[in-house]
Amino acid sequence: HRTLDTLGAILGAVLAFVFLWYLGLNYKTILLIAAGLSILSLIPLLWVKEKRKKKTTTLFHLTLIGLPKSLKMFILVAALFSLSNISYMFFIRRAQLLFTETSAMAMPVLLYVVFNIFYAAFAIPFGTLSDRFGRKKILITGYILFSLVCLGFALLNTFTYFLLLFALYGLVYAIVDGNQRAFVSDLSDKNIRATSLGAFHTTIGLTALPAGLIAGVLWKNFSYNAPFFYASVMSILTAVFMFLFIKDGSGKS
Repeated sequence: HRTLDTLGAILGAVLAFVFLWYLGLNYKTILLIAAGLSILSLIPLLWVKEKRKKKTTTLFHLTLIGLPKSLKMFILVAALFSLSNISYMFFIRRAQLLFTETSAMAMPVLLYVVFNIFYAAFAIPFGTLSDRFGRKKILITGYILFSLVCLGFALLNTFTYFLLLFALYGLVYAIVDGNQRAFVSDLSDKNIRATSLGAFHTTIGLTALPAGLIAGVLWKNFSYNAPFFYASVMSILTAVFMFLFIKDGSGKS
């Protein structure tokens, strides 16, 4: 599911690049095309039939207090990483500073394609590695790599370096995105798994907003590289907390 979703993102970004760079279309036209494709994507749903499930009331009285301690600790660690995981738009905006005029619109889109290619290519392999060696080690690797990537965006300033950095940024998402959710499932009992995932995604969503606000304030009031220094430090702190306070609940399979 995630791989196909990302493949769609790759194709969409490639089309956007073609529309901007080769056809010279304006933003309004491109957005109208995107809207049309979005409507077309609803058509296959006509042939999708949902499986009926028996209604249960078991989980309605469950509170977050009832979640396992190890799970709550990991959700806190994931929230800390979410505070460091500033929007990809900051990375694209940073790349725009390398270019001028039309290139400033089109070339960052091409770099975003590189990000998605590496994300799609390595999501399954890193999922397999985490099944074999444990989620904790793989996630710590992802957090440290993200810290280094952010440091690169803050300090480096050539297209070649940015090509490499966007590829590594895709690797970070391949490592972290699916494995965080898988770790939540590992730390949850079967009967509260949906609630656990809901708590995880709610926490990540709530921390994503201040992460973006902090990054925006740093960019505006200090410099374009300040948000990346911030994200780098926060991500290293996440790796340290993960190492010190989280036990690997996934085992090896």
